[in-house]
Amino acid sequence: MSLSHILLPSGRSIELTELRMSSTYGGMLEGYPCKPVNDMKVRGLQRQAERAFPSTPVHLVPPSRAYPDQTAGAFGPAEVLPSVACIGVFRSTAIAPELDPALYRSALTVVWFQTGLDVPSGEDAAPALHSIRWEELAQDHEL
Repeated sequence: MSLSHILLPSGRSIELTELRMSSTYGGMLEGYPCKPVNDMKVRGLQRQAERAFPSTPVHLVPPSRAYPDQTAGAFGPAEVLPSVACIGVFRSTAIAPELDPALYRSALTVVWFQTGLDVPSGEDAAPALHSIRWEELAQDHEL
């Protein structure tokens, strides 16, 4: 059973089968959101996805970065990522047309950041999720 479906511009339907959400800055005890901290958070979330789903390729959607205050601290100006860090496993039909559709599916793990706790679905999914280049990024696997 899937959590949601997204229709890509190519006409391919992808289904979200697993979703992990966490607070982007949860557990941050000192310091402030800045480029070095955010770069570590983004890399860390991507590594977490790679470890959790080693048999599936991982795609990082580059996050938006806001600069609410140009006053520079010790690590540069404040830089803020969206508040929710997400890892989602998406599945679809096989990419290679010669594969038996009863025996093969394609899969891709996607890492992205979003502002709310909504499950991405249909037209309400972030534009970056709608623009995933599935045929280039996903990988076929046998069921």
